[in-house]
Formats: sequence, structure tokens, C-alpha cells
Amino acid sequence: MRAITGLWRWRGNALRRTTDLAEAWAALVALVLIAVAAPVTGCLVGTAAQDSLQRSVREQHHTRRLVLATVVRDLGDAPLDTDPETTAARESRSRVLADWTAPDGTLRHGPALADLKSPHTGDHFGLWTDPHGRITTRPLDSPTATTHAVLAGIGAALLATALVECARRFAVWRMVRSRYARWDQAWDRAGPDWGKAGTGS
Repeated sequence: MRAITGLWRWRGNALRRTTDLAEAWAALVALVLIAVAAPVTGCLVGTAAQDSLQRSVREQHHTRRLVLATVVRDLGDAPLDTDPETTAARESRSRVLADWTAPDGTLRHGPALADLKSPHTGDHFGLWTDPHGRITTRPLDSPTATTHAVLAGIGAALLATALVECARRFAVWRMVRSRYARWDQAWDRAGPDWGKAGTGS
């Protein structure tokens, strides 16, 4: 609104300088870009991120399998931040030695994280593996992927807004510097005659 009122105010003002009008136009262009380009950028980035992440979701669900593992013995407390992408990361997990059968039919044995508070020998728990039976993380779910895509779109829109505003401020700074330089030149030309009698005669 300041840009529009600035253009209207300087429209027929006798004291208007060229830079005053240029500053008002720069503000108006920046406002239009922020109102139009930033949301469009956010939508494009969000859509691209959504497509990519949903492809990743489908691929992970296709290549990762949930198998049934059996506790051999407890290995103590689990390390922190095991799987921050899911709500299961907030659940109590234990580090155990376990046996499981890979999707390809081979028997596997090794340390794993079990979502059991007090694991005992013979307890069963779910374990995510790749097609060869190697332990992997839980596959990304669709709602989480959508959340990441929305955040990417919002981030892109905010970044576009910041870039437009920085460009506007830089342009105004250059105009002000140019204005001050012209003032200095005008004072230098008037300086030798300043205060002398008969100046301008």
C-alpha cells in the first residue's frame, strides 16, 4: 500500500525527484512479485517435492519388508534418535540380539532395535529389512512426505520473498548513494562562490 500511495503522492508533485518515483516503482514491483511470484514459486517447489517424495514412499514400501524377529538376548539400552521420521521413535526401544528370516528366505542373526520395554528371550517383534534381510529404517509414510513437501513449498516462498525484498533494498540503496553523489557534485560546483559578494551576478 505504501508503494501505491507513494506513486500517487509523487504523481504531480513539483518537488518530485526522479529517484523518488523510481523508489516508489521499485516498491510496487517488489509488492507485486511478493504477492504473485512467491506463492507461485512455493507451489511449484512444493509440487515437485511432493512428486519426488511420494515416489520415494512407493519405492521404500516396495523394497522394504516388515519381518518377524525373535529376541535371543537383551543387549541393553537403545541409542537415542533411532528413527526420528516416525512416531515410533518416541516409543521405548531396546537393543537386542535377534534372529529373523529375510524376505529371500535366508536366516539372519544380529543386533537390532526392538519396540519392547522389557525384552525376554523368545519375544517377537517387527523388524524392517531390505530384500536381502539387512536391517533398515521404517519406510517413509505418505502423510510425512506430504508434510515435508508443504514445508519445502513454504520455505521456497519465504526465500523468494526475502530475495525480492533484498533486491528492492539494494536498488533503493544504490539510488540513495547516487542521489548523495549528485548532491556532493552540486556542492563542489557551488563551493568556490559560496558566501562571496556578487555571487551569481
